[in-house]
Amino acid sequence: MDREERKIPVNVLRATPTWELPVELVERKGLGHPDYIADAVAEASSVALSKYYMEEFGTILHHNVDKVLLVGGQANATFGGGEVLHPIYIIVAGRATERVNVGGSTKLIPIGTIVVGAVKDWVKRNFRFLDPDRHLVVDYMIRSGSVDLVKTFEVGAKSVPLANDTSFGVGFAPLTPLERLVLAVERELNSPKVKSELPEVGEDIKVMGLRVDNRVKLTIAAALVSHLIPDPDHYMSVKEEVKNRVLDLAAKIFPEAEVEVYVNTADSPEHGIYYLTVTGTSAEHGDDGATGRGNRACGLITPMRRMSLEATAGKNPVSHVGKLYNALAYRIAERIVKEVPRVREAYVELLSQIGRPITRPQIANISLLLENPEEIGSVKGDAEAIAREEIDKITSLTNLIVEGRVQLF
Repeated sequence: MDREERKIPVNVLRATPTWELPVELVERKGLGHPDYIADAVAEASSVALSKYYMEEFGTILHHNVDKVLLVGGQANATFGGGEVLHPIYIIVAGRATERVNVGGSTKLIPIGTIVVGAVKDWVKRNFRFLDPDRHLVVDYMIRSGSVDLVKTFEVGAKSVPLANDTSFGVGFAPLTPLERLVLAVERELNSPKVKSELPEVGEDIKVMGLRVDNRVKLTIAAALVSHLIPDPDHYMSVKEEVKNRVLDLAAKIFPEAEVEVYVNTADSPEHGIYYLTVTGTSAEHGDDGATGRGNRACGLITPMRRMSLEATAGKNPVSHVGKLYNALAYRIAERIVKEVPRVREAYVELLSQIGRPITRPQIANISLLLENPEEIGSVKGDAEAIAREEIDKITSLTNLIVEGRVQLF
């Protein structure tokens, strides 16, 4: 980059820290939520394609499989039993390299086999009662990429990858106590420990957090597994146990708050309405999902924060800035908060330009909320240096993403 392109604005943010706002909202769509499933199988498909391309050709070829639609099935869940009547339908759509010229001959890539196998394997590894062979129909609609994007990808493959979109990524740090709590609640309820001790709790966990001053309300939707629950009394006891475990966790993570926990508030026992599922996900009975409708790259949906609506899942990890810049923005913000003294909050925006090296964003903008705004001069250089260092080594994210070591949703 020339000097002008290397310039990274570092601005003072004069605002109230998010955790001190009078009202805060945070959401987490968990492992078994239909939108999370859509994101996860899109990413699993991209990773499987990336690994195949690497093994066969020594490099990741052009692909973007970031358009997944999950159409909910139908099921009849009853106390002590139940069955799936119509399977969940998942279609993976996008673009991928299907043919490669090797030594004068054309090698065909088994796109369909790779993608269908990746989807079913992810489901098998993450669900106990959702059978990918009996409860899923997996389809794909993947075609070759457009000529201009493929050529841009190929040109960049020989040096620094060229951005295949004009897009921005947004990141912030640190998480507020409420954000950490919402994230931890879902992960705890989907942990091996809880699944072992409380197997009735399915994988479809959604957590909505509301904080008004220091009073917190957590509303949890937990899909309970019907064949493990013989009657309504057992169902209510499981709900109570979930509530108590969440309260215990909240006391450790957010002890300053007065926390109330509500579980499955749509239940209406007098009308025979309970959140029962056969497979542990609402996707079995009419709840649909789509890529990009779930969590941002921080693992949460945070309306009180700056964020991008770009879907990270399923995009190629080499040149698609919709994935790379969002992941990178969070890494930069986290490093700034950790390494630069007296920074209360950091926000980072990265904007690409299609066809331009991914190490040369149109702009990298940093906003810092400081303990003393007048100290911006003493921290500006450190924040800029961290951003520049992370941007320069952005290509290292590719392998980390393929290895599953970068949070994307």
